[in-house]
Amino acid sequence: MRRPPGNGETASKGIGGWGLWGRHEPRRLGCAGPDRCGQALLQIGINMMALPGGRHLDSIPMSGQRLHLMQVDSVQRWMEDLKLMTECGPGPGDPLQLLLKRGWVISTELRRIGQKLAQDRWARVHSMSVRLTCHARSMVSEYSAVSRSSSQEMGQIEKLLMEKCSELSAVTERCLQVENEHVLKSMKACVSETLSTLGQHFGQLLELALTREVQALVRKIDASDNIYTTESTTGNLFSLTQEGAPLCRIIAKEGGVVALFKVCRQDSFRCLYPQALRTLASICCVEEGVHQLEKVDGVLCLADILTDDSHSEATRAEAAAVVAQVTSPHLPFTQHLSSFLESMEEIVTALVKLCQEASSGEVFLLASAALANITFFDTMACEMLLQLNAIRVLLEACSDKQRVDTPYTRDQIVTILANMSVLEQCASDIIQENGVQLILGMLSEKPRSGTPAEVAACERVQQKAAVTLARLSRDPDVAREAVRLSCMSRLIELCRSPSERNSSDAVLVACLAALRRLAGVCPEGLQDSDFQQLVQPRLVDSFLLCSNMEESFV
Repeated sequence: MRRPPGNGETASKGIGGWGLWGRHEPRRLGCAGPDRCGQALLQIGINMMALPGGRHLDSIPMSGQRLHLMQVDSVQRWMEDLKLMTECGPGPGDPLQLLLKRGWVISTELRRIGQKLAQDRWARVHSMSVRLTCHARSMVSEYSAVSRSSSQEMGQIEKLLMEKCSELSAVTERCLQVENEHVLKSMKACVSETLSTLGQHFGQLLELALTREVQALVRKIDASDNIYTTESTTGNLFSLTQEGAPLCRIIAKEGGVVALFKVCRQDSFRCLYPQALRTLASICCVEEGVHQLEKVDGVLCLADILTDDSHSEATRAEAAAVVAQVTSPHLPFTQHLSSFLESMEEIVTALVKLCQEASSGEVFLLASAALANITFFDTMACEMLLQLNAIRVLLEACSDKQRVDTPYTRDQIVTILANMSVLEQCASDIIQENGVQLILGMLSEKPRSGTPAEVAACERVQQKAAVTLARLSRDPDVAREAVRLSCMSRLIELCRSPSERNSSDAVLVACLAALRRLAGVCPEGLQDSDFQQLVQPRLVDSFLLCSNMEESFV
């Protein structure tokens, strides 16, 4: 499979595509808290579920979508956790929410016990071990009360889990009576091993239980011909995808991708297409999801949706989001999606049209992100975009604040331009559409909010703008236009002033490369000091000089 060639300014991977993390970054300005459950489980060595709270928090609500467990207000979440921490009695409820909430409480207790054990705080270790036993017993009891009949395998693991809980409580109680440090040290190793085994049993039990619940949801979607039932069940499945890659793998393995594409192929469920597609995009962050998509001819289904104007814009935008996910250059397994090439021309044409007609920034972002990733996927895509006058479409959109209003969107546009700029024919289109002026503007991209995500997006825009300029400046007409517009002055400022590039090394390297390309065409545009420090030395020497500068010398 062909990839866009590099030309020395930076590696093609370096200027980045837009995978799952990228997609949800602009949709979740102001994300939720850290991965508490995942951290707790991983710290005790359980290879189970990592729950990145708010990782996929979307700003556009979906009908029937429940407020996700990890997306609620932090004070409200703390109150709920406090209630769970202090109540061990069983009660009715949704099995999935019960598992996730109790799972978080137990994993937190395991992590805290590990911390207290490291500090030799034996009284706390014992009291927390007793409390852990209560929570484990409550989870088993509560889940048994609300779930279907338990399997033999689950019953065996439940028994092993409770035995280890009892063993942990007993051994930590004995440790309270021991004063000999040498004996206590050997017992500490025993407690640590028991804690680790207990954690493994807990992870196995949780995985089995969640798998059963996922199976039930998938069966319900697969068998349903009722729009309300399908909507509710798909919403539940979407909520589960937000719990991280391990649950997405379970969903893919248990037929979730097959069931969702079945929904997307039934006209009676058209109003549910956006929700089903959004769920598919989340599942396809894992290899199993992409493989399942290919097995059910998912790419062909996406192409049909994108090229059918009778579908709503929201539906086509979510189909674009799935395309963006499955073509992400950051996920190595997406590069083997052979079926994509068969439908690529149809998909690229539809995405350019969606960019041109987008009624909102969100729709334009999803469509342009898919195009950006496709330009990494195969070089033919760049040639197709040139034929479709995509440069004009993208550059015109830059002056439309309704479509292009964030650095995340400009990141997608400049990614496409950077990859297209390897084609010689691209330069004339850029000049004709006043593209050099827009690229200069991207070199001055600044964050509005100062959030880490937005700052990082601005750095990517600056870096890719410099890369694009360097590539396009092979054409003397582009180089002269860049000099006329004072691009060299801006590049020098970015090189010499760390604050202008947020001290980004990637931006610095790209700007030095672009400056050297322009200087080769128009050396008269540089002062002697700039030439001697930024152009004449080896690139690494200029890089070291600029990276050590405290502030601009200009």
